[in-house]
Amino acid sequence: MGLGMPRDLAADWTEYATAPEPGVELLRARMRRHVYERHAHDGYALGVTDWGVQAFRCRGGAHASTAGMVMAFNPDEPHDGHAGDDAGFAYRMLYIETAAVRAVLEDARERPGPLPFFAAPLIADPTAGLLVARTHALLTTSSSRLERDAAFSAMIRRLAAHGGLGTEPRAAGRHDRALDRVRERLHADAATEVATAELAALASMSRYELCRQFHRRFGLPPHAYQLRLRLAEAKRLLAAGEPAAEVAAAAGFVDQSHLNRRFKGAFGITPVQFARAVQQSGGQFGSGPT
Repeated sequence: MGLGMPRDLAADWTEYATAPEPGVELLRARMRRHVYERHAHDGYALGVTDWGVQAFRCRGGAHASTAGMVMAFNPDEPHDGHAGDDAGFAYRMLYIETAAVRAVLEDARERPGPLPFFAAPLIADPTAGLLVARTHALLTTSSSRLERDAAFSAMIRRLAAHGGLGTEPRAAGRHDRALDRVRERLHADAATEVATAELAALASMSRYELCRQFHRRFGLPPHAYQLRLRLAEAKRLLAAGEPAAEVAAAAGFVDQSHLNRRFKGAFGITPVQFARAVQQSGGQFGSGPT
């Protein structure tokens, strides 16, 4: 709660908070020089550009979001981000657990159903843009619970109408079982170093073929997928109050400097800023942006 308006509009700045309701994290930033590394989130990442040109790559294509446009990233969808020109841009994002989205849509449908899948990561809908901005503002101020709930529900329902339902169709591949074994190995112990050769042997593929097929299946090559898991674990430990230096070691980073660099590259904030935001919110923390 409580994202304020920074005074220095010439410099890069980032503000981060967790919402009063579990399962939602909030980011507001102004960027000129910072470049987001390619990363993905466990849940939905929904945002709006306030001003400027916000450039990013997603699904192999280049995109540019301008004032009022909505960015809608599906869970596990890799993307990056940077300024589209020298003036930079300002934007706000909501990182939302899938359970929170499902609850709104099931309430609206009055029955279970599939989660939305956004066919394009950029939506030109002024009404949706206003709903995202308003919901973000209400979740960072002392608004009533009823007002927050109404705004959040309206935002999700409007954007879900753009996304359609279900997941992107994908034909089963002959390598799926082998790639699933590699993915399970990474999830089992993300902090421990593992050689590409070991993963390739597990999948009965060459190292080149493994990297190519894994990237095609999960959107990230094995090393980037492992980094995503390590960052998610770092967030969990930081939210629990663990010191950053100990978190770095436990999550598999070389040292605290390495953690700081990769954390900032993915999320736009430092581990200390993240931990402080969680503490100020009373310790509420969801899966959030990973």
